[in-house]
Amino acid sequence: MCGISGIYAFNDAGRHFIGNLKASTDAIEKRGPDSQGHFVSSCVGLGHRRLSIIDTTEGGAQPMHDETGRYTIVFNGEIFNYRELKAKLAAKGHTFQSQSDTEVLLKMYITEGKSFLKKLNGFFAFAIYDKQDDSLFVARDRMGIKPLLVYKDADKFIFASEMKAMMAFNIPKKLDLTSLYNYLQLNYIPGPASIFKGVKKLRPGYYLHIRNGKVMTKAWYKIPYDKKKTKNNPLNYDQQQKELVRLMDQSVERRMIADVPLGAFLSGGIDSSVIVALASKYTNKLNTFSIGYKDEPFFDETKYANLVAEKYKTNHTVFSLTNNDLYDHIFDVLEYTDEPFADSSALAVYILSKRTREKVTVALSGDGADELFAGYNKHMGDYRVRHAGWKEEAVLALSPLWDVLPKSRNSAMGNRVRQFQRFSKGMMLSNKERYWQLATFTNEKDARKLFKKQIARVIGKKLFQKRKKKILENIHQDGDINEVLYTDMQLVLQNDMLTKVDLMSMANSLEVRTPFLDYKVVNFAFSLPESSKIDGGMKKKIVQDAFRHLLPEELYKRPKHGFEVPLLKWFRNELKPLITDDLLSDQFIEAQGLFEVEEIRKLKTKLFSSNPEDIHARIWGLIVFQYWWKKWMA
Repeated sequence: MCGISGIYAFNDAGRHFIGNLKASTDAIEKRGPDSQGHFVSSCVGLGHRRLSIIDTTEGGAQPMHDETGRYTIVFNGEIFNYRELKAKLAAKGHTFQSQSDTEVLLKMYITEGKSFLKKLNGFFAFAIYDKQDDSLFVARDRMGIKPLLVYKDADKFIFASEMKAMMAFNIPKKLDLTSLYNYLQLNYIPGPASIFKGVKKLRPGYYLHIRNGKVMTKAWYKIPYDKKKTKNNPLNYDQQQKELVRLMDQSVERRMIADVPLGAFLSGGIDSSVIVALASKYTNKLNTFSIGYKDEPFFDETKYANLVAEKYKTNHTVFSLTNNDLYDHIFDVLEYTDEPFADSSALAVYILSKRTREKVTVALSGDGADELFAGYNKHMGDYRVRHAGWKEEAVLALSPLWDVLPKSRNSAMGNRVRQFQRFSKGMMLSNKERYWQLATFTNEKDARKLFKKQIARVIGKKLFQKRKKKILENIHQDGDINEVLYTDMQLVLQNDMLTKVDLMSMANSLEVRTPFLDYKVVNFAFSLPESSKIDGGMKKKIVQDAFRHLLPEELYKRPKHGFEVPLLKWFRNELKPLITDDLLSDQFIEAQGLFEVEEIRKLKTKLFSSNPEDIHARIWGLIVFQYWWKKWMA
């Protein structure tokens, strides 16, 4: 697990920027604190920051060259089946100078070309330079677990793991207003776009090849989803459960490879508990880590995490946090964020990663299961709309009541009213528009109103609708929940969940591995019918049923509580000066020239009223953007 950056110059003007390579790798030091390396030729510069996981000796250092000196690689990630691939190469007469997966990756490319990608099991972003061909090959893993940004103009091509490394090359920092418009709705920016015009995110499962001044981009993997095949899966439900257990067991075993201390996150939920149960088979004393919330007992699930830890005799550590502990790290998160990203749960992930890194260098995580197997409340809501009965019709009939009653996430009754209102509105929408409603915090009209009128006119409605249409292209009116999950994999998982985990773990030099996102598990998940994943009474059905024999029964007798960072409390107290006197002040907004002062005032009035509803999520999105603007743009 590392950080990479690089440049390929098309001409003399482009070569001038190779001198920025070290500044680029310096910018991502936290991704690789153990060492750094650089390779420079006449038209190429490759940089690497190393977090040593496999082969921690100098033999695994990068950039790495083959024995002839023709090929050079920089690589971020892990190849979990590298030993198997290495054995096959050795049987054909290849020799190796290190014990690293990087050398295996390089030799696979040398011997098999682009087709070798399909043989890799792992997560990665890498670049390989061929000195003889003067070509550059860049690729990203199937699910987008490892990030890769790219930029191209007439003089040069640049790539990097993070935006701060891109900015070190002095790329044009011109706001993509359509991306900002998207951000104000979602609280993150969906790829392949970024906050800057010209900077793109290489799509997951894609590679890019530069040769003779031409850049070719091509998909090498797509999730094999076919609606007809899911409905005709040859396995019965019992067989499906056994196959899922087998695939997950193999996935976890692969991810236990490390030459440094390894552990697992253990939240007390089903997903992380499954990972711990399986991982405990492959180590004597697994290190496990949980967060507890002293000031928010409603969200504290350490009781359930402790049950799993006791069952599997893990070396368990609970980090018990107060709201002050959370608040103390807000500015650490804001400082590290180099593209606007406002999922507030990133704060808890940051602290968990920081504390976990004090004990281990690698942690297993249950991420991905909700998107694969329908684990979110929104999935149950969508399912019930599609299979509506008298209860759902009653909620719809009472829509006028939900509109006038107080709504807030901070009380049980207010939250229920909020959910009923959201559900009833969703019942009146098409499948595509309901998905968009459930994915966003702010509707299109309200997000557009935030901009100054002259800015709003510049935001291309056609470009926004084109991007939105692409995101929703796999949802049809006659479809089922699998289409929703497939879209979640492209939108929510890639751009929110995986971005959050990568950013917050790398900010603390911690590698996080996600067994549910092994491509064999993903391929299997999208061969299953809707009925195996969700019904009227159970979300994530096959995961709960398949692993029931491994988990404490108490885990099945509790409601699922996603943690809510206490933003509203902070906005009305500790963070109030940041809102009223700094980032959202009339003076700052006016000087910035992007947003309407009066519209921002309305949001602040709502925030400090007795009925704030969900306004805190919108305010947090604005604060994150304003902080980013002040640091990187002002």
